[in-house]
Amino acid sequence: MTQLDSNPTTPTTEETPAVGGMRAVTMRRVGSSDLEVFPLAVSGNVFGWTASDEVTNAILDAYVSQGGNFIDTADSYAGGRSEIMIGNWMRSRRNRSDIVVATKVGKSHEHPGLRARVLTRAVHASLQRLRTDRIDLLYLHVDDPSVEFEETLLAVDELIRGGEVRYFGGSDHTGNRLIEARIASAQLGVAPMVALQNHYNLMHRTEYEGDLADVAARQGLGVMPRFALASGFLTGKYRVKSDIAKNERGGEAARYLGRRGLRVLASLDSIAAAHETSVASVALAWLLTKPDVVAPVASASHAEQVPDLTAAATLQLTRHQVAELDRVSA
Repeated sequence: MTQLDSNPTTPTTEETPAVGGMRAVTMRRVGSSDLEVFPLAVSGNVFGWTASDEVTNAILDAYVSQGGNFIDTADSYAGGRSEIMIGNWMRSRRNRSDIVVATKVGKSHEHPGLRARVLTRAVHASLQRLRTDRIDLLYLHVDDPSVEFEETLLAVDELIRGGEVRYFGGSDHTGNRLIEARIASAQLGVAPMVALQNHYNLMHRTEYEGDLADVAARQGLGVMPRFALASGFLTGKYRVKSDIAKNERGGEAARYLGRRGLRVLASLDSIAAAHETSVASVALAWLLTKPDVVAPVASASHAEQVPDLTAAATLQLTRHQVAELDRVSA
């Protein structure tokens, strides 16, 4: 695998010519922020749930060994255990300054919703669990209609001014709500959102590719697609119903096991074979061809899966291959 540039400039840095379908990795900037991240974020959603401390450490070690620097978690993942494990790993590796940490608040049992006092307590609790003094990218994990945007935005801005949060973004927000947030930010004179995390993959396109994509483009938001591998379906491990039954998480992917899903897998198989890479790498590389997408968010159950995820950052799909995946997944 091509190694990450040690001193990248901007996301528009000219890439080296593709050789054998591969390219040099260039860090990508998150929206209008100064955060420069690897084009694949590793998700902490399994840390503390199906992944033990030992497995979590191995996954994160494998990820950074491939040049990765972008870790995505939430205060609700495994009841906060995910943040604790990530914090312990960063402390033991002494690499906090090298890592861009993104976490989400609003869904935890302890601090639900986005009222100012609740949000502030949630962030302080996350900082303690992560064993750090700052969150690089904070997502509003829910759109809480019971709270005026002004209240939430002022609370986030106070955290940004205090240095506890560097930048923030939305998650699970509609295009109209993102527009409302931007207008409110301008009126209040507070920091605007710089990022959007939303459900987007080859099997789930309509929600994002409509008004959300337009809003993200107009507002200059960096987009981090979650469920980037469609609950594991786009790894190719679910081909028949019996495959679903073999995996305790297979039920989430069962909805995709139909004619359309099998057409998508057939195209992914063909393209993966042409590049001598994995189906998962191709599915993630397709996302990276889309406007404003900065880094898909994907999880690994064990360290051996990590290279298939990070390989997407160097995989150069042809225009024909992108068009073919667009067509079969439409």
